[in-house]
Amino acid sequence: MYTIQSLDLHFQKEAHTIASFLVSDHEHRLLVETGPESTWLQLVEQLQSHDLRPGDIDAVLLTHIHFDHAGAAWKFAEAGARIYVHPLGLPHLENPEKLWQSAARIYGKDNMLQLWGTMKPIDPEQLVPTRDMEAIFFGNMTFVPVHTPGHAIHHVAWKLDHNVFTGDVAGVAIQGGPVVPPCPPPDIHLEHWKASIAKIRALAPETLYLTHYGSVTAIGKHFQALEKTMEDWAAWMKIEFDAGTAPEVITEKFMAYTEQQLANQGVDRSLRERYELANPSWMSVSGLLRYWKLKESGKI
Repeated sequence: MYTIQSLDLHFQKEAHTIASFLVSDHEHRLLVETGPESTWLQLVEQLQSHDLRPGDIDAVLLTHIHFDHAGAAWKFAEAGARIYVHPLGLPHLENPEKLWQSAARIYGKDNMLQLWGTMKPIDPEQLVPTRDMEAIFFGNMTFVPVHTPGHAIHHVAWKLDHNVFTGDVAGVAIQGGPVVPPCPPPDIHLEHWKASIAKIRALAPETLYLTHYGSVTAIGKHFQALEKTMEDWAAWMKIEFDAGTAPEVITEKFMAYTEQQLANQGVDRSLRERYELANPSWMSVSGLLRYWKLKESGKI
């Protein structure tokens, strides 16, 4: 028998924004997600509370390579763990320079260290590419990587019996609040995302584990709400895109729009700030505008 423990990484000193999941039995200790390197000390403390050190982790299962999910993977690789990742994401962990520069253009170079910490290359011998729906065995634990593009082309959800660790494909929902879709550039593809949701639903999970943040058991209601908000945001963005509104104006309007949506659903200011930390609304502007631009050009 195994246990699943949610480890709160206290991203930017805020609770319930980024989780890592410790899955253990009497033989193996695995992590699903590592969070960014900037939360490394908190993650080490969380492991210590379970009488573990980084070197005790046998493997890390990543949902995708964005910094808030995979930024500290190299630390565990240095401690001896194998890192399981989508084959399209693997080269960026072996050589993270391009990934780092891309993020720096989005967040600003001056903010990278505070937000994400550092990221170093991982020895290719410790990187293991996943195959869609091909089971990986750790003793009596059977993990199935479910390739789920839409949020990112290199996205993997991890199935363990009736549990699915969803990364970002199941959205962001904090402390019982509403679910919202994280839509950062460059890979947002709404049709693929909806297909990935259908793929997960077909697995008939009983519990979803969201990196942002925690567990969900009302599966149908959750995904229905996610798709509704996804469609709402996309339609809102399409109007502004067609009108040729300047991106900086769209960003200001969209941030106000999404904050009001949360407020209308009873989310107080403190929790709205945590939502913004876990899923910056300004990033969804860039992602959705790029989606509509590619859609208009016939590239997707």
